[in-house]
Amino acid sequence: MAANVGALRWALSHALATPDDGLLAMALAEPAPSPGPSLGSAFSNGPVDPHGDPEELRLRALVDLAREGDAEAFGQLYDHYVNGIFRFIYYRVGSQQLAEDLTSETFVRGLRAIQRFSWQGKDFGAWLTTIARNLVVDHFKSGRARLEIVSDDVPEGPRTAPSTEDDVMSLLSNEMLFAAVAELPTEQRECVLMRFIQGLSIAQTAAALGRTEGAIKQLQLRAVRNLAKKMPEGIR
Repeated sequence: MAANVGALRWALSHALATPDDGLLAMALAEPAPSPGPSLGSAFSNGPVDPHGDPEELRLRALVDLAREGDAEAFGQLYDHYVNGIFRFIYYRVGSQQLAEDLTSETFVRGLRAIQRFSWQGKDFGAWLTTIARNLVVDHFKSGRARLEIVSDDVPEGPRTAPSTEDDVMSLLSNEMLFAAVAELPTEQRECVLMRFIQGLSIAQTAAALGRTEGAIKQLQLRAVRNLAKKMPEGIR
């Protein structure tokens, strides 16, 4: 099953083609091509707009029901968010089995803690990502981590159907791309994965990393620039 890494390739191609940082920053601030089912924003700092995005309203309603103990509502949230969480974890750990285990644990912990979730300044997708990020950190701290080789056949998520990808950078394999991402500084790597593999918005990424949106824009600019520098000569 080939992973849809089109959004990351899109960002990288912009970096290779755009030497001006200002222009690149503006391009990266725009919504990237979707890497798969959207995580949805489910984000609010104030009253809910009854005429807002129907999908956002649906997600908010599901979260509120899940907080009241509705198992079916949490199951629908799982279906909506699971592939994005899986992609984020997989590109950190490089093992399908481990990524599936940590994805499962993310939702187990999310279910246990959902009654403590607050909408004020929070984003549910970013909240789940923070749980996943902490699990990955704990895994590497435990000493159980080992180097994994990621092939071109990167799974999209647990039990998903195969998908096709319009590969605009045919010389760059998924393995080469993953290796370059893995060499980025930790926060840059997490920003790239959240933004372009997982599909979080700038606001969601800022919430997950505890940074301002302006800081995330600068962080992703540095990350994509560094990623472009790591490309082989034939691609640059």
